[in-house]
Amino acid sequence: MAALVLLSILACVLVGNMGKIFRRCELAQVLHQAGMDGFRGYSLADWLCMAFHESRFNTDTVDHEADGSTDNGIFQINSRQWCDDYRSSTRNLCHMHCSDLLTSNINDDIVCAMQIVQKPRGMGA
Repeated sequence: MAALVLLSILACVLVGNMGKIFRRCELAQVLHQAGMDGFRGYSLADWLCMAFHESRFNTDTVDHEADGSTDNGIFQINSRQWCDDYRSSTRNLCHMHCSDLLTSNINDDIVCAMQIVQKPRGMGA
């Protein structure tokens, strides 16, 4: 019986840290509230289109690149430049762990994406 209770508690903790697949309008609302509509000239439609094509609005998407880096989260932020993946040396310009980009809370993803588009390559990065 104690094992069943422990397993239930563990399942609840793990579910709280899992990713999320956003609905389009739900994501639009989150991005709008974060001030992304018009940020650096990118419309809300630009952000939604990018998130859809990169991750299908799924926050726990990870894509492994040929150079050993990973693209992480709803915006597919790369570990080579923007986050620490604990496996290779990174610049970690967003000062975060790549695993932080894989949760249902996308506030840190938004902050990092805003940093990325301020660079010369903008959303092309």
